[in-house]
Amino acid sequence: MLSKKTKYGIKALTFLARQENQTPVQIAEIAKAEHISVKFLESILLVLRHSGFLGSKKGKGGGYYLIKDPKDINMATIYRILEGPIALLPCASHNFYEKCDDCIDEITCSVRRLMMEIRDNTLIILENNSLEDIAF
Repeated sequence: MLSKKTKYGIKALTFLARQENQTPVQIAEIAKAEHISVKFLESILLVLRHSGFLGSKKGKGGGYYLIKDPKDINMATIYRILEGPIALLPCASHNFYEKCDDCIDEITCSVRRLMMEIRDNTLIILENNSLEDIAF
């Protein structure tokens, strides 16, 4: 299940992508428009800023803004930053692989095969969508 952190992060990025001339937007404005707690949104936007997707400006006329073009922001990357691995099980992950303690044989494990198929299809969808694709 998608966490609220990831859901709200995507909603905030979409809101910012729709701003003309990428003008800075205050956290309170995004929070109000997207029905997100200001404190929670603040922590999400900090993660995205530290990851190189957002810039921030202090003072009057300040706020957060995209520093990358929405077409260059891949949703698989955003998902991994906010949510973590795309795979539902560590044994099915490309980037965060771990063998399951209870698994006797990964090669014949039906659960792992199913989770790998889910991962692959989810990855295709996320990699083939940019922020621009979902925002407009």
